[in-house]
Formats: sequence, C-alpha cells, structure tokens
Amino acid sequence: MRFLVDEDLPRSADSLLRQHGHEAVDIRDVGLRGASDTDIAAYARQHRLCLLSGDTGFANVRNYPPKDYSGVVVLRLPAKATSSTIMSLLQSLLVQTDIVNHLSGKLAIIEHGRIRIRKG
Repeated sequence: MRFLVDEDLPRSADSLLRQHGHEAVDIRDVGLRGASDTDIAAYARQHRLCLLSGDTGFANVRNYPPKDYSGVVVLRLPAKATSSTIMSLLQSLLVQTDIVNHLSGKLAIIEHGRIRIRKG
C-alpha cells in the first residue's frame, strides 16, 4: 500500500509504515507543508496514495468521497496526543492486513480500540 502521511503525524509514522511493507510519502517532503486540505487531497488522488491524517476534516465524505481516493485513513486523536499514542493507533491498523489491503475507495476512522470503515 502507498500512503501519503499528513504533517500532523510524527515522522516516525513513515518508518512504521515501511516496517509493515508499505510505501510512505510525507507531505513535508513533497512541498506540501502548510498546504490546504484540498491541495493535500488532490495530491493523494493524483498520485494514487492512501491519505493518512489526524485531521478529522478528511472524514467528511461530502468533501472527500472515499470512492475518489486510494483510501482515506483518519486517526481520531485525543486533544494532547503524544507521538507514542499516535503510533499505537497507527499500529492497531497496520496489524490488520485484511483491512489495510482493502482500503482503496474506503474511509477508515481509527480510534482507541475501534476501527470504523465506510465504503464509497
């Protein structure tokens, strides 16, 4: 799977994705630091990358219909989430390969102890 990692996630997310055999493209490395959500989403679509973010705005299916993307993953983070908390949430998704391998066209919302999937 190929992921576009939003800047609200720690750099260590890239490494964790790679450890699980995935490709990670960080928006900070492709000139999108500080870019609008619309620009980030457009980049993900254009490059066929699954968008990975802690920004709950990407969970709005009216603005970002999952069917138009190679997947959208939103981590629902506590207000003062530490890097460790974020990595734990991401890990909880990555160990479920049956879900990860079928993210295209879907929205996955990852919360502590729960993963919700919404199709197209």
